[in-house]
Amino acid sequence: MLEAVELTKSYPDLVTGQFVALDRVSFSVGAGEIFGLLGPNGAGKTTALRILSTVLRPTSGHAKVNGFDVNTHPYEVRHSIGFVSSNTAIYDRMTAWEMVEYFGKLYGIPADQLDERMHRVFEQLNMQEIRDVAGARMSTGMKQKVSIARAIIHDPPVLVFDEASLGLDVLVARALLNIISELRDAGKCIIFSTHIMREVERLCDRVSILYRGRTLATGSLPELAATYQEQDFEELFFRLLHESDQERMKNVDAAANSSETVGVL
Repeated sequence: MLEAVELTKSYPDLVTGQFVALDRVSFSVGAGEIFGLLGPNGAGKTTALRILSTVLRPTSGHAKVNGFDVNTHPYEVRHSIGFVSSNTAIYDRMTAWEMVEYFGKLYGIPADQLDERMHRVFEQLNMQEIRDVAGARMSTGMKQKVSIARAIIHDPPVLVFDEASLGLDVLVARALLNIISELRDAGKCIIFSTHIMREVERLCDRVSILYRGRTLATGSLPELAATYQEQDFEELFFRLLHESDQERMKNVDAAANSSETVGVL
């Protein structure tokens, strides 16, 4: 359903010459699976997701979404994916119904099918009470429901949630996780980007931990616990980050010592 192979994204840097935001990252996600893309801010999660949604082009590597290459078939990829983030814009003067309808029309859904689908989505997300509420009068939770509704209105096989629970209160965040779980049960392929470990433990079938643009580990939580002999996933997460930092400092010191030796010679 979704496959990323050796994805790399780099940018010119005035100091170092090149900044590598994503370094040969690979993973795959199947239908009916929630795949957690984890890491602290700046780890490369959003860069990977922007490549998968065709917002960015990779420097190297390739990815396919629903069988379509993100570089050569961006139009088909965009129709195969629904994207929800914590900062999706909501139009102040449009009601919830009008916003979802607008996006349905952008996807080219015929009017008769769109009306039927909208009723089904509004029922699924318990949005009937906010149908006629304008964006300017919506709470954060209401806005997030509208974001989800417009992401799934075209019934995409792949859904991406990028820090979607950020800033939500406890009740709304819980409702969001329930919705994501229901979408997984409906056969959707889901990428769930977060740094909240409790959400990971509750939802994710498998995870990939990113740090400084590189993959530190990939697998199910039981597999990672067995591999690293650590049952507490949060402790495992921070341990991998710490070990990565230590290894990086060793490499920096080794490079510095090598440079000094060459200078002496």
